[in-house]
Amino acid sequence: MAKLVGGFVVPHDPVMFAAPEAPSEAERKRVYDAYAHTAARIIELDATTAVIIGCDHYILFGTHCLPQYIIGTGEIDGPLDQLPGLKRGPIKANPELARHIAQSGFDNGFDFAVGRVMTVDHSIAIPHKLMVLPNEGMKTVPIMLAAGVDPYLPKRRAFQLGQLIGKAIASFPSEERVVVIGSGGISHWVGDENSGKINPDFDHMVLDAVVAGDSERLIALEDAYILEHGGNGAMEIRTFICAMGAMGEMKGEVIAYEPVKEWITGLGFAELKAA
Repeated sequence: MAKLVGGFVVPHDPVMFAAPEAPSEAERKRVYDAYAHTAARIIELDATTAVIIGCDHYILFGTHCLPQYIIGTGEIDGPLDQLPGLKRGPIKANPELARHIAQSGFDNGFDFAVGRVMTVDHSIAIPHKLMVLPNEGMKTVPIMLAAGVDPYLPKRRAFQLGQLIGKAIASFPSEERVVVIGSGGISHWVGDENSGKINPDFDHMVLDAVVAGDSERLIALEDAYILEHGGNGAMEIRTFICAMGAMGEMKGEVIAYEPVKEWITGLGFAELKAA
């Protein structure tokens, strides 16, 4: 059977590519070193597939269709919102595992939306570029949660979805070695007068919960509190919660944290390890 060998939570900040030299050289280096560390750990774990849990930014899905969660089960490319240094291109998929996860959901009360041909956005493409591509031949299963605009996926449901994903991986009849990646920023305000504001206190609270493996602490946060203290972008911690659910009993280890004002986001990196 397949095995879930590790997990990570990381940011997916597109401003890194839109304004790559805006922060200081030291800040840039610390962020890219953190990504390089995660890529090296994935290679050390001998992983063959990454399940990347990202989120919709109202780029792929708008008023015409707002799925609570969607999985790509066929051909994948992206990002749709390509940027300098992040051009649109094919992403090596694992359709067999993706279809197995989707079917496991259908069999257990999780009604996935399914993209049989799917173009992803930067929430999948950035961790793919910086974490997956360095591991030659590695495949990707993209899952995107409603965490960009309301109606948001309830945080409890994000955790339960993660549990389903973890169980589905464990029941997949193959020798796949899988890592799960929760892709989302911590504090950041998108598209309003607070853009550029960062709240390190909120960010450290989130990372402390990840380190403790305390998903309940994150689930218990009221959305109004997140919006006030972490901004609308921090609703993306649903991807962290989902990845934690997939891991089961776990502890976390912070790799790096950088509050980069020029990139308008609190950038947190942590590795998730089975307890």
